Amino acid sequence: MFNFEGKDILSTQDLTRSEIEHILETARWFLGVIRRRTSLKLLDGKILASLFYQTSTRTRLSFESAMHRLGGNVIGFASAASSRATGPRAETLEDTIRTVERYCDAIVIRHPETGAAKRAADLASVPILNGGDGTNQHPSQGLLDTFTIWYEKGTLDGLNIGLVGDLKSTRGMHSLVYSLSNFQARLLFVSPLELRFGEDVKECLKVNRVEYEEFTDPEEVINRLDVMYVTRLNKEGAGSAYETLLGSYPRITLDLVEKGKKDLIVMHDLPRTDELGLQISADVDETPHAKYFDEVEYGVAVRMALLALTLGAVQ
Repeated sequence: MFNFEGKDILSTQDLTRSEIEHILETARWFLGVIRRRTSLKLLDGKILASLFYQTSTRTRLSFESAMHRLGGNVIGFASAASSRATGPRAETLEDTIRTVERYCDAIVIRHPETGAAKRAADLASVPILNGGDGTNQHPSQGLLDTFTIWYEKGTLDGLNIGLVGDLKSTRGMHSLVYSLSNFQARLLFVSPLELRFGEDVKECLKVNRVEYEEFTDPEEVINRLDVMYVTRLNKEGAGSAYETLLGSYPRITLDLVEKGKKDLIVMHDLPRTDELGLQISADVDETPHAKYFDEVEYGVAVRMALLALTLGAVQ
């Protein structure tokens, strides 16, 4: 029996294999609710506070959709342009959390500072769900990506999973790798040298005896992959080197995808645009390989599971 009630969801590193599998199974049940275009009353009378210090479309709307599907309500803000913003006259994060927790039953927070979600959790008496903190982690994204692979491939063991793009500063990638480190998959990392995972991620993989290899060109690995998960270049992480790195950044074409296995799935955390256009070309969209828009639906199911579990509506 699992007891997630009152639990903070700050990092996929905090979750065991059994806990992740329980979240995935719970999400699969909620996926049926979404596909029937209906809602439940599991969280009737409950309120989620959505505190987005960084602008977001998918994560914020996904959490809010999940809460509404469960019969709950949502309050909050979607911009740092308020008294809660950064700056010399801003209210502290701590004061905001102490105030907002009096209004709600759970808080999802997205913040540009690494560690902000942990700071909130150290104070709050309600569950804190990390919607992304700095370049650290984005656990609900990592879990929805884990769900996508598990749901589409039927397993998380024995797969060759390629992670392509900005591995160093994409927080969702960090959360996905920590999640996958609980399973017997082989990880193939494809990125410019400057954007490879840091030693903290690699150390976790070594401790968990997860096999991984590093490459710079997706052409080198495409014929080996069961899953190719792509992410865009992170401006915040790249800093002044952004323009230079963009020119050498991996781009995914239909020709490349067709060199892969017939049952290869292609994933992306979206949006897939940058100054050079679409990172995954539009002609990939119409193939059976493309799963990035399905991920959006899966994300609502996963967030429904997280909300229902942490608020004690399901076990």
